[in-house]
Amino acid sequence: MVTYFEIALIITSIALITSVVLQSKGIGLGGLTGSETGSVFGTRRGIEKILFNITVVLSIMFIVLTMVTIIAAD
Repeated sequence: MVTYFEIALIITSIALITSVVLQSKGIGLGGLTGSETGSVFGTRRGIEKILFNITVVLSIMFIVLTMVTIIAAD
């Protein structure tokens, strides 16, 4: 049973990493390294809002799966 939780944890962590990387403001390589131009933040609209919500849900799933895996390992 723990194996299934560990596999789900790996899949969730990969999806979480992907969603965080996709949230970078700059599309080019400059945005990935942190040297983006214009640091004015506005409201999230469209795909940014959806990506933000997906990231929040994935992080909650990651925390819950981690706790369940630890409890199930006992």
